[in-house]
Amino acid sequence: MKILQSNWLCALLGAICYLATSLLVWPKLHLPPRPAAPVVVGDHVGTPGASWNFKNPEVNELMADLQAQKDSLNARERQLNELAARLDAERQEITVVTQTVARLQADFDQQVVRVRAEETSNLKRLAKIYSNMSPEGATMILKELPDDQVVKILVFMKDSDTAPILELMAREGEKEAKRAATITERLRLSITSQPKQS
Repeated sequence: MKILQSNWLCALLGAICYLATSLLVWPKLHLPPRPAAPVVVGDHVGTPGASWNFKNPEVNELMADLQAQKDSLNARERQLNELAARLDAERQEITVVTQTVARLQADFDQQVVRVRAEETSNLKRLAKIYSNMSPEGATMILKELPDDQVVKILVFMKDSDTAPILELMAREGEKEAKRAATITERLRLSITSQPKQS
């Protein structure tokens, strides 16, 4: 029976401890916590507690300014990247155009050289034909050609064939004499700029 009484006494003591503890803890479990009163230190308003909860309007302004500067720098960086992309595209386009112009110039130069070679061949052949003609016949034909063409043909003729043609041109009147003098001067300039070919 003593064991029963001691168990019963232990159970009663345990129940009393449980009730006392529950009464002490119960109000704290169901009541919302009271907000802490704001702390005023000079111009700064904040709440007590951790430093990261401290509110400062100047810091907020600084952060807003820094954010605005960051946004401005990001916008400027985007603009510069777009400009760099446009400049790169234009540089590539200019490179393509420059290469095209160089290729066309080379083609043109080849064509000019080919045409000059063909023209030289034709002029030599014409000079040989006019050299084989009588001076009167050659003069009649050359009178009908422009001065540039006459000079080009006479350059490839021998002096012994050119002299009678110019002499006949000079005998046909003052106008033809002036023309013969002009052709002679241009012929002299052509001969000094390039070696005479036979």
